[in-house]
Amino acid sequence: MSRIGKKPITIPGGVEVKIEGSHVTVKGPKGTLERDFHPDIVIKQVDNTLVVERPSDHRTHRALHGTTRSVLANMVEGVTNGFSKTLELVGVGYRANKKGNTLVLSLGFSHPVEITPDEGIELEVPSQTQIIVKGIDKEKVGAQAAKIRAWRRPEPYKGKGIKYAGEVIRRKEGKAGKK
Repeated sequence: MSRIGKKPITIPGGVEVKIEGSHVTVKGPKGTLERDFHPDIVIKQVDNTLVVERPSDHRTHRALHGTTRSVLANMVEGVTNGFSKTLELVGVGYRANKKGNTLVLSLGFSHPVEITPDEGIELEVPSQTQIIVKGIDKEKVGAQAAKIRAWRRPEPYKGKGIKYAGEVIRRKEGKAGKK
């Protein structure tokens, strides 16, 4: 049995969970999230906990068991606390500004890069070299951060680019170092 899949999810106060077949709606202080899960996986609400069960030990059911539980736990966590990812800009002249709801990046191109956040995503710029992506859906927060990072991935020689906070860039020696 899946160790992750069999762990119950505790529902904190102020969070309301509605289960209609395989469709789950989680409502909390930060907002509402809805999702359709695989119809074979059974999601039950017992008192103040959610329990995920699978009908058999078939390979697909085993694969879906832990995934369904993790996604449900992320939904409950998102509507209570929310999620955030921090990006750092490393490089001379690389900066970020916010113009209204749009993020404006100077990344060494001949033009500034303008990024409009997806629905349900909030972008903050505490300093010129830092961007914080916030939202209640973990999947959307990660996707938006990856889209921003894709404009200038960190390169291995000088480490310039957009990187996640805490990300370690594996550095390479230049050709002068080969002796």
